[in-house]
Amino acid sequence: MTKSSNPDNETRANLRVVSSPEAEVYDLMRAPETTAERVKRLQAEARALALEQVEALEEVLLKAADMAREIADGGDAYPVGARELAHRLVQDLPAKAETMKAIIAKSHP
Repeated sequence: MTKSSNPDNETRANLRVVSSPEAEVYDLMRAPETTAERVKRLQAEARALALEQVEALEEVLLKAADMAREIADGGDAYPVGARELAHRLVQDLPAKAETMKAIIAKSHP
């Protein structure tokens, strides 16, 4: 048996468009980067990745607050200590997420 050469049967790469001020199409006709240019580009990429991770943390904190709210309001099905801790998290986590949002806004206008 031989493999089919039909492109529909072949595995295709999953591509996604990334829109970012730091994203850049590399011009193959230009001269190679200097070390300083490369350092600047890599630092910009690192800042973009760090921002992405901080935004992801903010999202997770808000999801955790929603889950904590469900537990806090869950009644007798949950142990008293777990409900009390969840109640405190409902109060704390959104504030922490707002702090993260403020930090992001301050450092990335």
